[in-house]
Amino acid sequence: MADKPDSQEICFIPDHDYASFVTRHSPDVPRGGDVVDESGAVLATHGGIHRFTVGQRKGLGLPTSPTGAPMYVLALKPDDRQVVVGPKASLEQTRLAASGVNWIEGIPEGARRAHVQIRHRHPAAAATVRALGDGRAEVVFDAPQIAITPGQAAVFYDGDAVLGGGWIE
Repeated sequence: MADKPDSQEICFIPDHDYASFVTRHSPDVPRGGDVVDESGAVLATHGGIHRFTVGQRKGLGLPTSPTGAPMYVLALKPDDRQVVVGPKASLEQTRLAASGVNWIEGIPEGARRAHVQIRHRHPAAAATVRALGDGRAEVVFDAPQIAITPGQAAVFYDGDAVLGGGWIE
């Protein structure tokens, strides 16, 4: 087991092709829809939202933007079967809300300074964290972060100590 590579994807799918796995095992998943820009203009069609993730740049099957810059997935709209794309700058955000938050040493009173990690291998970034009640928290980063993605974990640190964490809404 020590020589087994770290798991960074869905570990039970050996070929890491989770989109094909979903297609094979969930025939009810909607298959197609539109790829749109931030204004809602249709740029292309796609074979299923499950094939995309916020922040994705490769494999979109799109030319670059009108300015020549690469396009990125900005949002997924499952109800509309839309994948929203745009420039990298549109991925930058300074805030997130998290739910299902578990505080290791109890819910903090007021705002708490911390470093917050929003995905594997993403460096933790300086932020202010505030408990909102009902297992929710608000995070305000000192500097914009790229691709804050709903469904990913946000983990709050004080040095090496974990303060808590939850799921990005």
